[in-house]
Formats: sequence, C-alpha cells, structure tokens
Amino acid sequence: MKYFLLFVFALSLNLLGFGQNITDAIRKTDNERFSEATLDFNKLILLEPKNACNYFYAGENYFEKGEIDSAILYWNRTMDMDPESPFSFVGIGKAMLIKGDVIGATKQFSEALTMTKNKNAEVLRCIALSYLSAETKNLDEAIRLLTLAIKKEPANIDGHLLMGDALNLKTPDNGSAAIKSYNEVLKLNPKSPKGIVRTAKLYQRAKNYPLADSLYKVAKNIDSTYAPSYRENAELNMMFNQSAKAIDNWKKYLKLNNSFEARYRYAVALFKGKQYCEAINELLNIKNNAFTNHYIDRMLTYSYYECSTEPDAITKGLQTSALFFASCPPEKIIYLDYKYKGLLLSKNGQDSLAIIEFENTSRLDQKAALELAGDIAKLYMKFKNYDKAVGSYEFKLKESKLSVAEYYDLGRAYYFGPKNYVAADSALSIVNKLSPKYIPGYFWRARAQIASDVTKVNWLAEKSYRSVLELVAVEERSSSKYKTYVLEAAKYLGDYYVNSASKDLIKAKECWVIVIELEPEDKQAKAFLGIK
Repeated sequence: MKYFLLFVFALSLNLLGFGQNITDAIRKTDNERFSEATLDFNKLILLEPKNACNYFYAGENYFEKGEIDSAILYWNRTMDMDPESPFSFVGIGKAMLIKGDVIGATKQFSEALTMTKNKNAEVLRCIALSYLSAETKNLDEAIRLLTLAIKKEPANIDGHLLMGDALNLKTPDNGSAAIKSYNEVLKLNPKSPKGIVRTAKLYQRAKNYPLADSLYKVAKNIDSTYAPSYRENAELNMMFNQSAKAIDNWKKYLKLNNSFEARYRYAVALFKGKQYCEAINELLNIKNNAFTNHYIDRMLTYSYYECSTEPDAITKGLQTSALFFASCPPEKIIYLDYKYKGLLLSKNGQDSLAIIEFENTSRLDQKAALELAGDIAKLYMKFKNYDKAVGSYEFKLKESKLSVAEYYDLGRAYYFGPKNYVAADSALSIVNKLSPKYIPGYFWRARAQIASDVTKVNWLAEKSYRSVLELVAVEERSSSKYKTYVLEAAKYLGDYYVNSASKDLIKAKECWVIVIELEPEDKQAKAFLGIK
C-alpha cells in the first residue's frame, strides 16, 4: 500500500446543495479517518445510487488513503451513474490524469468547466486539486483555476489553502507566496487548524523546528480532534530526532484514528525515523491482522537487519526477504532490496552468496553499484581477495569519498594485494588525518613505509611508529590488543636511534627497555642492554 499525504484533503465542508451526511463523510476524509469515511460513502451510495458526487468524493477518499485503483474505479463510475453532472466529467478526467492521459483528462475537465460556465467554485477547486495531486502536474493551470474559484468565493478557505499548496509547489525554495495564501485562510478563520498546519509545514521544510512545533501545538489546542496535526507534528519530531515526542504524538493520532491504515502510517514513520525495533512490532501487528502487502515485507526485512536486539533477527530477515521477492512485482523491486538480502546473507555466514547478490545488484544501475561498492569490498577483504577489494574501493572513489574504515581497508588491500606500498601509504595517511588517534592506522602505514624503504635509507616509518608509542598508554602496552604494535614500533625506533643520522643512544635505550619489559627473552633487546 502506498499512501499520499502531500495534500490534506481540502474540500469545503459547507458545499452548496450538499447534505449533512456527505459533509460528515468529507470531514472524516479530511481528518484522515478513511475507513469510517468509506462506510459513510457506501451508505450514501446505497441511499442515492445516481448521485455522482457520492462516487466522486468516495474516490477522493480512496485516493487520499492510497488505494489508487479503488479511487479510479469510483471516479469512473460517476459517468455511469450521472452523465449530466459536472462532477462525472471531473471524476473521469482525474482518473485519466492519474493514469497519465493528460490530453483525455484536459478534454473531460474542459467539458465540466463548459457545463458550469466557470462559475462553480467547487468544480474549479476539484480540477485544480487534480492537477496538484497527479504525478503529471500542471501548476499554472491549477493556479489559474484557483484564481477564478477565489474570485467566485473569496470567503471559502479551501480555495486559499489549495492556492497556497500550488504556489508552494511552484516555488519550493521560496515559501513567501504560499504563506500569503495561508495567511488569507487565517484572516478568514484565525482558528483554522488546516491553515495553521499548512503554515507549520512551510517552517518545517525550512528546518525551523521551534516555530513549526509551536504552530502544531496551536492547531492541536484549537481542535484536539484534528488528527493531521498530531501526525505532522510526529513527523517533525522524527526529523529532529525527538523520538519520544514523536511517539507521543503518534499515540494521540491513533486514538483519533486507530485503523490499520493509520497504524500502517505509524509503522512507516517509525521505519523512516530509523526506529527499527519499534517498527517491527507495529508491522507484525498489522500483518498478523490480515493487512499485508510487499511494502510491509520490505520494511520488515530491512528492520530485522538493523534491529540487533530482535531475537533471531537475521533468520527472520531472510525469511521475510524471501516472502518479499515472492510477492513483489519485478518492476517494483529496487536495489536496496537486493542489498539487504546480501547484508542478511553475510550476517548469516553466507558471504559467498552475499557477494553474488551484491554483484548482481551492482549491475542494475550506477547508483546501486556505487552504494554497494563499499559492502562488496568489505566482503572481498573478509575473503582476502585484496585485488578485487581495491577495485571496488577505487570504483567508489570515482564518485564519492570513502569512510575512515574504508580508507583503512583500502590501505591494507593495497599492501596485501597488488603490493602497491606507495598507494597504501597514501590511503593510510588519510586515515591518520581523519582519525588522528586510531592506532592501527599508524601501525599499518608504518608497515607500508617499511615496504617502500626496505634498506632503511630514509627511515620512512619513524614518525608513524613514534605515533604508535605515543598513543598507546603505558598500562596498555602489554595488552593483547596493542602488544604486537608496541613491540614492532619500539624495535624499529630502537634501531633508528642507533643507526640513523639522528643517533640518540638515550632514546634508543628507552625503546629497547620497552621491548625487554614486554619480551624478557628478546635477543636484540638483551644484546643492546647488555643482559646475559
């Protein structure tokens, strides 16, 4: 299931000629209580089977709910039920527009406008909303229609709301035009939660968390039953890592709209907010109540990998991944689906299968290849296939930077694979720069420098080994983690202070004392220190 919430459903609740029942149903759609609205519209259709408006707004309800096929079905039925209604032409036109038939949709909309002589403000608004919510948008035509609607009904807040939405899409980097329209809404009705929420969303997009958050609170205080204000506030909280506040807002939203569709949106928000363990619980609850689709299996697959505290997470993730690939239409599979399958296989000890999965995924497109290059390289490092690891990292470097860990692996891959010690030195020098206290980075750079200067003509590794000794605390020198590093560094520096141009026997003795303390039987140390 895919849901669309770019626009809060913005249709007048005081439509001329509309009964209270349809007004109540539209209000429920507006408040995102889609299942309740569906029941209301079904009752209205039974009572008035020839009323095109009932089918049209039922279609709008399904559209906002995210059930596009059902929405198109209801819009198409408008013409069969009432071929004389302008809303039948709007419904048919919107169905065509959603399916990409712009020419056909334009013809239907023109017919509706001709029938009403451009004087029915609601028809104007509905056609404008069609242009705003379709994938193929016509913002200029939407703005033209809304200008006519506002001229016809200047006190109708929905015209100004939609105009704000249109201008927001027209100039996404400058919200000043949109805010003027939303301010018109608040002039007409200072306590309009829809107007306040729209304004808050503009500030949210501008990343002004305090102001957006305060406006959402104002909307909730004005109308504690207006569910979208809680959902939008929760999504704002998620954006700014306010997980506790987000969950609190979602819980309040669910009290107003505790349908499976609402819980689905909550689960999606948890997933997008990287609250993977919490998302698993919600997704399983939804799935166990016979509300399922391949998107749920996708999110569960990713979440099982990311949630390390979930019992048997990797096994469950692989099982859910198999269900996903079995149910998802091939054209809807994305490279991340293959990526997570590969990551789960790797975590399950099936590295060879993981590599195959990653390599197959990399062939899908350039973006997939670049994103997966680091994961592939790590697996090659695990298998000690250093040449291929180098190839993967070099491919990634063409388009993006490596992480510190990746530069570290690349340096070691150069060292062990093609034995390109100069390239290894260069990669590890970046590690030293980006992570100046990471001891293994200095150690392996020293080894690369030794390999480039076997005869110690230039003593290239002196600085790197000195950094090792400086960074390892005295009390940690004998630990299994650092003992090898310290011994090698101390021996090299002990030799350096004896045989290089920077001869310093006092410093040499300090180094060999470190060696003898760690390895009392070391022959070189005993020889230098005169120990028998």
